[in-house]
Amino acid sequence: MDSKMTLKKTIGHFKTITYHKYLVMQGCFKIGLYKQGLLHDLSKYTWTEFKTGMKYYQGNKSPNGAERELTGFSEAWLHHKGRNRHHYEYWMDVGPVRELGIVGVKMPAKYVAEMMMDRIAASKVYEGRAYRNDSPLAYYNLTKDYVIIHPETRKILEKLLKMLAAKGEDYTYAYIRKVLLKNNDY
Repeated sequence: MDSKMTLKKTIGHFKTITYHKYLVMQGCFKIGLYKQGLLHDLSKYTWTEFKTGMKYYQGNKSPNGAERELTGFSEAWLHHKGRNRHHYEYWMDVGPVRELGIVGVKMPAKYVAEMMMDRIAASKVYEGRAYRNDSPLAYYNLTKDYVIIHPETRKILEKLLKMLAAKGEDYTYAYIRKVLLKNNDY
């Protein structure tokens, strides 16, 4: 790859992740999660994650998927999910003795709320003008049958995604702020 293309991909990736971070910050501020909004996805600027973005940048989807297709896994994703509590993949652990394998751990409400802001922002970034309020739900539906997530976390995530699709951002953000975060539980 020539240096012009590398520079173009580097700038494109930087703009994409920064715009995503900005949108998540906006959403987090609307629901009262100021610290999480400011700190969201800072690991994307570390070399482990950023180099993948530079190499596999496409502009319309995550470069981690392209890395995974080529190498069989994504080093950037493994790094990212292990440092960012708004991903349900962060909340996986070995189950109690009576259970087999890896299980989902119930996520704290504030991280479920940040996860919603993350999903909305990612859909807006990658879909652009084609974004609709049901876009995050449609994307979730592509993987929901094989992800490991705590049953209660799954239930509230699906409720929020369906609420967003049916009633829009203002209603959903108000619900998150006044019910989910006020009760600090679901």
